[in-house]
Formats: sequence, structure tokens, C-alpha cells
Amino acid sequence: MAKAEAKTSVMADGLRYKSKASGSPFAAAASFGGATMSCFMCGKHRPRSLMGTRKVAGKSQTVCAPSCKALDESLGAAK
Repeated sequence: MAKAEAKTSVMADGLRYKSKASGSPFAAAASFGGATMSCFMCGKHRPRSLMGTRKVAGKSQTVCAPSCKALDESLGAAK
């Protein structure tokens, strides 16, 4: 899938802005369980239903469950 080329325009002050669709790819879904969070270990955004908590450096952090590697393998096999 090829990305659409971003269109730019030069403003009067000389700055160049790219035009893009408004909104965020991480917008909260209608239900709380549909929202995404980033994993503290790998940084990937995943649905909250695929996340768990683990103590890291004395604090509870949200991480992929059961592990980042296992989750990547299971999601890769599903595609």
C-alpha cells in the first residue's frame, strides 16, 4: 500500500506546512476497552485488552501481555 504524497504550501512567513487529515489515529473509541495504550517495553500502541501491568523500576507499568515477542508472533500469524 503506497502512501499518498503529502501536499505542502509555503506560507507568507516562509514556513512550509504539510496538509494532512485532521484527527488522531489514537482517538479513544466509543467504549473504554477500545482505546489504545503504548507498551512501556516496546512502545507499540495496542488495544487495552491486549495489555497487562508489570512492576518495572518499582512502579506498575502497562506492557504487552503475555510478552511483546509472543504478542507480535500471535498477531503476525493472524494476518
